[in-house]
Amino acid sequence: MFRDLSFRYKIPLRGSVLVVFTALVVTASLMFRAYDDLKRDVLLNSASMGRVLAHTITPTIVHDDVWRAYEIINSPFQATPDANLNQAEEILVLDARQQVYVSTHPKQYPMLSDPARVSPDLARLQQAIVDYRGTEPKSIELAGSDKFYMVTPIISDGVALGSLVMGYSRSMFLPRFYDIARRAIIMTLLVLAVLLPMNWYWAWRMAAPLTQLARCMGRVGQTLPDDLECNLYESRDEIGQVGMAFKRMMGELKDRENLEKQMFFSERLAAVGRLAAGIAHEINNPLGGMLNAISTFKKHDNADPQTAKTISLLERGLLQIKDIIAALLVEAKFQSHPLTVQDLEDTRTLVLPDAHRKAAKLAWENDILDTLPLPSTLVRQILINLLLNAIQAVKPQGRVHCHIYRDSDSLTLLIENDGKHIATEQLAYLFEPFASGREGGHGLGLWVTYQIVQQLKGEIAVQSQPGETRFIVTLPLVEQTA
Repeated sequence: MFRDLSFRYKIPLRGSVLVVFTALVVTASLMFRAYDDLKRDVLLNSASMGRVLAHTITPTIVHDDVWRAYEIINSPFQATPDANLNQAEEILVLDARQQVYVSTHPKQYPMLSDPARVSPDLARLQQAIVDYRGTEPKSIELAGSDKFYMVTPIISDGVALGSLVMGYSRSMFLPRFYDIARRAIIMTLLVLAVLLPMNWYWAWRMAAPLTQLARCMGRVGQTLPDDLECNLYESRDEIGQVGMAFKRMMGELKDRENLEKQMFFSERLAAVGRLAAGIAHEINNPLGGMLNAISTFKKHDNADPQTAKTISLLERGLLQIKDIIAALLVEAKFQSHPLTVQDLEDTRTLVLPDAHRKAAKLAWENDILDTLPLPSTLVRQILINLLLNAIQAVKPQGRVHCHIYRDSDSLTLLIENDGKHIATEQLAYLFEPFASGREGGHGLGLWVTYQIVQQLKGEIAVQSQPGETRFIVTLPLVEQTA
């Protein structure tokens, strides 16, 4: 289940676990250190007190002054409050035979009694005292006992007189330890309250580029969506490099998709052109025969008015069919002089009356200053068709813009208008014959334009959005063959 979580949650959760674990380990280490420090302080204080008491009590043992010895071992209890953490629970003085010489609890440990009979812990303590041969205070901890003992040898002139035993409860420093632990826990919680939100914030910052990249990649299927916009994280680190690589891949896929669409579009138009040419040639043969027959009939037969009217009607219909067939058979087999500046300006003159009738504003920019190696008739035909279409597309007071310019190896015709934009589904069939989206149009103008552009080895592109439609024709500046 955790494996399927988003990185938006995995990274913060892992960071949170690491932060909490680190805080707990550090806090536990500090608490154990505090416990050890408290215990060491108690042992040092008890060892120091043992030396003082052993040194003070030695003369009383030598002179067998029991009462004075009792006063000496009780003096710490009188000078220090019971609540003092370094206070011993009991103090015993054992003689050389390990019998009680004096104690702070005479009822529990009577004089000359065997302490081993009072407490099993003291029996084990006696054995540890017998085994100890040193002269310095020694801490003795008995397994299973709730006390630990500080034993200080009592020596006078090199002779062991006995031992001073101070018993301490193991829980004597727990209140202080609990206070330290409480403060440590509070500090740990405060640190976690700061670190955990910071961890989630930075983890989300780190995971955001990955999740954004995953969303973008999830939208990519067999085809690229038209509205795919990926604002990916850009940097030189690994995540940024992945994002830039994905952007490059998307650009390459988009270029390939556009190329495939263009190839498909060109192949389809070529197929339609071949089909239209084949049909046109097949129609031309009987059509020519019918027109010849009508012409012969009109020359050699004096028909009545009704028949003459019918023959004239048939002739006009057949001539209209001939014009349509001629439009389908676009062929640039005739010679034409090179394109001049005047040819382009004549085009403007020809379309201005249509613009005035539509009350459209024609913005004209002609950057051509010299003669170009292009057939003037065909270029003029392209320009006239596109300008007339643009004028027809705009509303009254609409705007049509024509910009003609060249670079080192091509001529560009840019025609824009602010009329109704062309729908996406119409763009795929825009240059096919009879594909007009305008009422009253026969749909051959753009077909003828496309065929001329192809014959001139040029390119034509369409960009349409609400408020602006743009046709861009690019023609290479090479010598055209007849």
